[in-house]
Amino acid sequence: MPTFKLTIEYEGTRYSGWQAQGNTQKTVQGHLLRAATQVLGEVDIGGAGRTDAGVHASGQVAHLRARKTVEPLILMRKINDLLPHDIHILRAEKAPDRFHARHDATSRVYLYQISRRRSAFAKPFVWWIKDKLDSKAMARAAAQLAGRHDFTAFTDKRLDENESRIVVVERCEVGVADDLILMRIAASHYLWKMVRKLVGVLADVGRGTVREQAIPEMLRPDAPLVQPTAPPSGLFLEAVTYKGETFDRPLVPIVPVKS
Repeated sequence: MPTFKLTIEYEGTRYSGWQAQGNTQKTVQGHLLRAATQVLGEVDIGGAGRTDAGVHASGQVAHLRARKTVEPLILMRKINDLLPHDIHILRAEKAPDRFHARHDATSRVYLYQISRRRSAFAKPFVWWIKDKLDSKAMARAAAQLAGRHDFTAFTDKRLDENESRIVVVERCEVGVADDLILMRIAASHYLWKMVRKLVGVLADVGRGTVREQAIPEMLRPDAPLVQPTAPPSGLFLEAVTYKGETFDRPLVPIVPVKS
């Protein structure tokens, strides 16, 4: 069965997340399925990351399986012509028949944008925080998240007894770009709402209401659940990597906010 690897960008503001949910909700996967079906007939599409409602992507990856084949460039153009303005296929390429966007992924990279000023244009893509934030303290706290840790405290979901709470974080960094504070995290996988809860805690570190030294205590299996959860608007699935691939882009905004 012909298989394609799609790299996709989308603005998640109007959608109930990535994953198709029947005909009851507007989802990114649902729109892609409908468009691809018009081009190829019966298809199967699966994504590397199940982004939540309101979360964006600049580098989501999906596999597309179909009963008939077409040149990747033509496929991309035909599907894009049928998609709404806020979903766009950046690249389409032939992939091995057994390629699976989620199971074969080795790392997922998320970027979060905090704005230090009110913006007339970027509201759907940032979390505007009025308080003065200490970005250097946030960066020191973020660095403590790298490694293999138990992130039970950083999810709202009641985890099953046999469900893994351990996540291997390759790196977590914080930087400043004009009026934005950026947080980027790369990890093997994530618990539900984990990234947004990490951002919420780092924002409190920036405010001075949470100590940098408290981070290791929050990574204990018996730590209480973290309460602050950053809004979805500032979160982007920036990239997905596979065996043999690396991610080494500079830490820069996806949607800039300048003075």
